[in-house]
Amino acid sequence: MAKYSYLLLLFISLMLGACQTIEQIPIDYMMPAEINFPPELRRVAVVNNISATPDNKWIKSEKPVNESEIARAIAYPSGDAAIATESLAEAIADGNYFDEVVICDSALRANDKIAREETLSQAEVVELTTKLDVDFLIALENLQFKATKIIRYLPEWNCYYGSIDLQAHPTVRIYIPNRARPMLTLTPNDSIFWEEYGNTSVYVENHLIKDSVMLKEASEFAGAIPVPQLLPHWKSDTRHFYTNGSVYMRDATVYVHENDWNKAFKLWKQAFDSSKSDKKKMYTAHNIALYYEISDDVEEAEKWALKAQELARKVEKIDNKEKGKLDISDIPNYVMISLYLTELQKRKNALSTLNIQMNRFNDDF
Repeated sequence: MAKYSYLLLLFISLMLGACQTIEQIPIDYMMPAEINFPPELRRVAVVNNISATPDNKWIKSEKPVNESEIARAIAYPSGDAAIATESLAEAIADGNYFDEVVICDSALRANDKIAREETLSQAEVVELTTKLDVDFLIALENLQFKATKIIRYLPEWNCYYGSIDLQAHPTVRIYIPNRARPMLTLTPNDSIFWEEYGNTSVYVENHLIKDSVMLKEASEFAGAIPVPQLLPHWKSDTRHFYTNGSVYMRDATVYVHENDWNKAFKLWKQAFDSSKSDKKKMYTAHNIALYYEISDDVEEAEKWALKAQELARKVEKIDNKEKGKLDISDIPNYVMISLYLTELQKRKNALSTLNIQMNRFNDDF
């Protein structure tokens, strides 16, 4: 993930000392998908191309790995393909990227006697796209889970703790009628987690999520895993800004809390222009960069972040320190500003791809 580490930020903020403080704010911004769909692909059908699967059971038990563990078991169940296909279709529809999203969640391999993973033939793709009146298909073609259940005793809390950590591995393929083979195969993965506490191991075992519910929730979760690769999507992150150092800075912080970024920017710009202190210019340059990012002017944000980084290099005398002997505690501002600059540059590098993907909306997004 591209989020700053909370512990790192906490450590750096402590290193800044009482003379300067920082605050964190949430930020949401759009990032491109990993796939560029041609603009003529506007209607899509999401199909279930998974064979029927046998009953799922916990198939492997293991010995506890330490004295605190009461029990450990591992399962490799198959997910509910119909639920996952519906979840995938709903998540794609919620993205409002395509003109129409159709779901075909009945298994195309429902009559298979033996579970198999097999791609659709071109004839099947042509037949389905014609029948469903769509331009292309997104097919869920495999859905595998690995679930690890552990029950252990926590002596420091004098209670028992149970958890299930499930890793989901969906396989999705994209088909268009004029191609003999799939356009693309995606094999993303992610994990979902459940836990329970109790006075006895039996209580924890009985109150942990039931297998049937776990598989239902995990299948819903797994269906949405490929969507960030398929569609432009919103990303939630955190940013920080300096809050004091001058009257301008303190007053600007009030405006930030009121979500009046224009007034905050004017004060930061006044502080930058009037200050003779490189340290105060560093603070305000960083904050101005954040203002431009909030305003979606990432290129201008990068320019101000570079100014802040150069000022931090000067203030913290990085060029005077021996290479290989730099300690984070000696250069907290430089580290924070450099981390932020890296995030900005990731956004900037993604903008051209995002603009290409959003061209179908004529810049109305």
